[in-house]
Amino acid sequence: MNSRAGIVFHEDFLLHTNYYHPECKERLEAIMDRLKTKGILSSLPCIVPKQEAPLEKIALIHSESYIKSVEQACREGLQQLDMDTYLTSKTYEVARLAVQGGLDAVDAVMSNKLDKVFAFLRPPGHHAEVSRGMGFCIFNNIAIAARILQKEYGLERIMIVDWDVHHGNGTQHVFEEERGVLFFSVHQSPAYPGTGGLREVGRKEGAGYTVNAPLPPGCGDGDYLLLFNEIVLPIMRAYEPQMILVSAGQDAYRGDPLASMNLSKQCYARMAELLCEGAQEFTGGKMLLFLEGGYNVDAQADIVFNVLSTIGELDLPLEEDERPAAIPAVEGLISTIKNQHKQYWDILK
Repeated sequence: MNSRAGIVFHEDFLLHTNYYHPECKERLEAIMDRLKTKGILSSLPCIVPKQEAPLEKIALIHSESYIKSVEQACREGLQQLDMDTYLTSKTYEVARLAVQGGLDAVDAVMSNKLDKVFAFLRPPGHHAEVSRGMGFCIFNNIAIAARILQKEYGLERIMIVDWDVHHGNGTQHVFEEERGVLFFSVHQSPAYPGTGGLREVGRKEGAGYTVNAPLPPGCGDGDYLLLFNEIVLPIMRAYEPQMILVSAGQDAYRGDPLASMNLSKQCYARMAELLCEGAQEFTGGKMLLFLEGGYNVDAQADIVFNVLSTIGELDLPLEEDERPAAIPAVEGLISTIKNQHKQYWDILK
C-alpha cells in the first residue's frame, strides 16, 4: 500500500439496524466481508472509536433540543424519528459513536498518522439538519467533522464533495452562508429530498460556495466524469482546499433499488482517483470519506473495495461490470452550472 489509507469501523455500528429497512447492518457487514475476502482487511489500519462523541462537539452543528429529543425518543422506545428514519433503543449511542468515528478519522489524518481514511459510519448523516434528523440520518457526521477541522485545526478552506445519489441537504444548509466550506453535490433530480436545485448557490457571504448538479435519471459514467472534469476540478483548483471530504454514497449505481442512475462500479474508482489527484495538489494527499447511502448490498461492497483500492493505491484488479451507456447528456446542464457560477469563479468563464 503506497498511500497510507485506513478505515473507521466499530462492531457497535451494527446495533442500529432494521432488517426490513434499506439502511440496515447488512450494508456494513457486506463491506467488511468483501474486504476480508479480498485479503486487504488485515492490512488496512482500522480506527475503532473508544467513546461516544462529546455532546458539545455534536452541538457544534445540531441544536441541543434536537440532540435531547433523539436521546429521549430512544429511551422511550419510539421506533420512528420520521416516516423514513427508524430508531432503536441503541440508536442514540450508536449515532454518537459514529460521530466520534468521524472525529477520530480527522485526528488520524491531521496528525499525519494516515493520509486518507474511509469512515464506515452508521447511521449515515448528510441529510440530518440542525434541528431535524431525516433520510435515514441522525447526526450529520461529515458536517461535524468539517466544523472540527475549522475550530480545532484552523482550516480556512474545506471542500465537501457529495456523490450520494440524493442531495446532501443537511450539509448544504449548515454551510451555505459560509466561504470556509465549499459544498458540491451531484444527485438525481427529481428525487428525495427535493432540494439541491441549480439556483441554490449559497447565500450571503457563502454565495457561490454551494454548487449543485441535479442530474436527470439515467445518467451514467460519462456524464459524471464530464461533470467532474468540467466543474468539480476547475472549481477545486480555484478554491485550493486545505482538506477534501467526501460524502460517499454508492446509490447512483445502476442496480440500486432506491434510485434510477446508471453508474458502473468502476466509475466510483475513477471519481475517487480524480479527487485524489486534487488532494495530491492541494492537501498534501489528505482526504476523508464518509459512508452515506448505497442499498444494493453486494454492489456497494464491490464499490467500496474499488474506492479503497484507489485511494490506497493497491495493486489489485478492480471489481468491474459493463459500463452502461448514458441516456441523457449533461452538456447543457454543465453550461447552465457554468453560467450560474461564472460570476463567482473566473475559471468557469
